[in-house]
Amino acid sequence: MARPHYASRLEDWFNVGVQAVLRRRGWQERIIPQVGYGNTEFVRVLARVVLGRDPRNQPRYEEDQVMRGWRVFVTAPATKVLVSVTVKGQTFNALTDRGGFIDLTVPVVLPPGWHEIILGVHGDRQARARIFVPDPEATFGLVSDIDDTVILTMLPRPLIAAWNTFVRDEQARRVVPGMAGLYDELLADHPGAPMFYLSTGAWNTAPTLTRFFARHGYPPGPLLMTDWGPTNTGWFRSGQEHKRTALRRLAKEFPNVRWVLIGDDGQHDPQLYGDFAQTHPDHVLAIGIRQLTPAEQVLSHGLPVPNPDPGAHDPQRPTAVTVQGPDGHSLRPQLRAVLARPEPT
Repeated sequence: MARPHYASRLEDWFNVGVQAVLRRRGWQERIIPQVGYGNTEFVRVLARVVLGRDPRNQPRYEEDQVMRGWRVFVTAPATKVLVSVTVKGQTFNALTDRGGFIDLTVPVVLPPGWHEIILGVHGDRQARARIFVPDPEATFGLVSDIDDTVILTMLPRPLIAAWNTFVRDEQARRVVPGMAGLYDELLADHPGAPMFYLSTGAWNTAPTLTRFFARHGYPPGPLLMTDWGPTNTGWFRSGQEHKRTALRRLAKEFPNVRWVLIGDDGQHDPQLYGDFAQTHPDHVLAIGIRQLTPAEQVLSHGLPVPNPDPGAHDPQRPTAVTVQGPDGHSLRPQLRAVLARPEPT
């Protein structure tokens, strides 16, 4: 096995030192659960363990346990901590990774709908997480990007993390008009369908986003995010590869589902979704792209025009229908028209 990259070794050294200091000061493990999901074969549990002053005051659900302000983001990951996961009366164990995360797949089958599981450390039941299991007969699914697709960040991307960290509340973020209504309408037409939010954003922001979505009427669903910072192979992980890997995994886990993929033209969503449609044509029903304004394009990638898609004019690209519009109000009639078309025989 190759030696981890220098950057990851440096980060690990720093985290070990911080943990030692905080534990001597009486800090203990605190579980931050995320929304998980399942299918007819397994349940996927997502959570993070950090060190906190008093884990006994931890609220019931992840959307309630976010402290306002920068304190929730200045966290120390609790590495190599044994976490117990109880699903349907069965208990499984997982060890947190170098970022304090657990991503555990357990062979438990739950009926369709929302469920609650229990997470704990050191024998204490510290947190409860929610799990969504789509209808096994579902053939429709929705995947949505977050930044600039459902939320207007209005900031250069390198500053987004810092702003979200140090601003007291989400007043810096505004919803994209019509997107929440669009998602509700699509899911109402397909009861029990899976809904995922796929983003290159850091897991640290997931609880804040969950609260934001609930406040503005977005349908709940698992967030598939990533861990910023050094990896075992370099200084930073690839956000594009994270999205590609997540889409491939969803195609494998839900083989009968055809997805509506929604993103924006400020970064790489058109190319990523087009590539996925090319390699998985039976898994893509339609692609919806929100068109950023020139000002938003500049903030997104530095130019007042959409990020070029190298494969946009490839005649060999499959015919996944792509619709575009500035907001959900514009995308709604176009997507409904696509979904109303009869399936090819």
